[in-house]
Amino acid sequence: MLTVHHLNNSRSQRVLWLLEELGVPYEIARYQRQSNMLAPPELRAIHPLGKSPVITDNGNTVAESGAIVEYIVGTYGNGRLIPPPNTPERLRYTYWLHYAEGSAMPPLLLKLLFSLMPKRAPALLRPLVRKVSNQALTTLVNPQLKQHMAYWEAELAKSEWFAGNEFTAADIQMSFPLEAASARAGLEDGHPKAMAWLERIHARPAYARALEKGGPYVVGR
Repeated sequence: MLTVHHLNNSRSQRVLWLLEELGVPYEIARYQRQSNMLAPPELRAIHPLGKSPVITDNGNTVAESGAIVEYIVGTYGNGRLIPPPNTPERLRYTYWLHYAEGSAMPPLLLKLLFSLMPKRAPALLRPLVRKVSNQALTTLVNPQLKQHMAYWEAELAKSEWFAGNEFTAADIQMSFPLEAASARAGLEDGHPKAMAWLERIHARPAYARALEKGGPYVVGR
C-alpha cells in the first residue's frame, strides 16, 4: 500500500488531499518537527535529503511535491484531475504544477526567513539584523510577492481553476503558495479572485478529510 511519510504542518498535507480526492487507499507514517522546525533525522532513512513530502509505493520512493503529484495522478488517476493531452488546459496544468514550487514558493520562503531573523538574532545584534531584514523585504521580497499575487488574481479572473474550468491536481499543488500568501503576505488585500479560490478549495470534502487525517495545519488556516 502507498505510504505517505507525513511531516506535521508541511507540504505533505497536499499529498493527503490528492489521495483523498482520488479515493486511493494509503497509510500515514508520521514525523514531528523538531524544536528548530526542521524534519527529524528519521526521515533520512526514507530519502537521503530527509525532507517531506515523500511517498513509498510498490518499491518506489518518490520525493518532491510535483514529482509525487505526477506519480500519483499517472498511477492511480485514470484520467482524473488532469486535463486531456494536447489541450491548452493540459499545458496550463503542467505549468502551474511546476510553477508552485519553482517560482511561487521561493519569495514566500524568503518572506518567512527575513521575518524570523530579527526575532532569533542575539539581543545586541537585533537592531542591525532587523534593519537588514526590513531592507531585503522592502526592496526585494515584497515587490516580488506583489507581482506574483497580481498574476494569480489575473489568471483566476480567466477561469475558475488554475488550469481552466475544471478542478485539477494543479490546484492542489497551488494551494500551499496561496495559503502561505494569505497567512503572511497580505493576499486578502485586493485579491478577491484568489481569496474566493481559497474558499472553494477549503469547502471541498476531500480537503477536510485530509485535514482530519493529517493533523493541525497552521499554514492552511
